[in-house]
Amino acid sequence: MVKRTSEFDDEDGLLTGINVTPLVDVCLVLVIIFMVTAPLLSNPAFKVDLPKAQTREGEEKDKTTISLSADGRYAIDESEVKTLADLSQRLKEKLAGSASRLVVLRADEKALNGDLTELMERAKEAGALSLTIATERKR
Repeated sequence: MVKRTSEFDDEDGLLTGINVTPLVDVCLVLVIIFMVTAPLLSNPAFKVDLPKAQTREGEEKDKTTISLSADGRYAIDESEVKTLADLSQRLKEKLAGSASRLVVLRADEKALNGDLTELMERAKEAGALSLTIATERKR
């Protein structure tokens, strides 16, 4: 009688190889899940219609985003702020822990210019080293 041999069996019948196919399958599914859900986690507190402009892509840095809606609401990154005093305080705290101290202003195209300049002034007072106004690319 001829005994069958494979990489998984030795003479004692012990398993000597590991099947990595299920591990690879699970890892690929997790990568796909993270790729789909990651953009959903970085949404601002409210929708802002950015003005159209000729722009170039900037490099990704450690940044703090301030959003201004058409009706005068404010948000820092993903959380809405009720008053300008609260905005200034939270902005100081965020910029204290930031290496680049970059502030990106996302203002609705229908927002008042006075509100935008007020945000710029508050950002500079809070310690921002550079300000950028976010726009959408013209098509």
